[in-house]
Amino acid sequence: MNVTVLAYGAGNTASVRFALERLGATVRLTDDPLAVAEAERLILPGVGAAGYAMSRLRDLDLIEPIRAFPRLLLGVCLGQQLLFETSEEGEPVPLLGLIPGAVRRLDPGPGLTVPHMGWSRLTAVRPDPLLEGIEDGAWAYFVHGFVCPDGPATVARADYGGPVPAVVRSGNRWGCQFHPERSAATGARILRNFLEIEP
Repeated sequence: MNVTVLAYGAGNTASVRFALERLGATVRLTDDPLAVAEAERLILPGVGAAGYAMSRLRDLDLIEPIRAFPRLLLGVCLGQQLLFETSEEGEPVPLLGLIPGAVRRLDPGPGLTVPHMGWSRLTAVRPDPLLEGIEDGAWAYFVHGFVCPDGPATVARADYGGPVPAVVRSGNRWGCQFHPERSAATGARILRNFLEIEP
């Protein structure tokens, strides 16, 4: 199992790498556009602000290789948000545009704080190989202050004063709003599923 993790200065690459290696994967960390283009499967991690993450991808000439990547791609946390078209974080930020829709500030309503930080349950919207072996109500660990649109790409939701698209998919591109590398057995199973999905 070979997987490439983008190390572009805006992601939790070390913890993602260790989680994958515990599953027996051979992990390559890179910020090289050619290595991205040649990867067997690719993980786009992300923490922090969307604008900074996109500027790092731009500075490293990684935007077009990610957009053109033809094999399996998984965005994690902010990496899921980057798959969409725009984010209202700060000034409107153009994102990768791989999934239609705008990422918006999380507004969970009275009594709930932002960011959404902690454990929430997952509920599947439809069957998907990334969710193989994940029961409805499984717990996953979230840390985010912005939320992706809940639409046709949503595969699983959490609830935080409203629906939170927890897993999204468009073709061979998936995203997890939560941190699978910090989500115990649930996260380990999702990462294993990603490694084992047939191209």
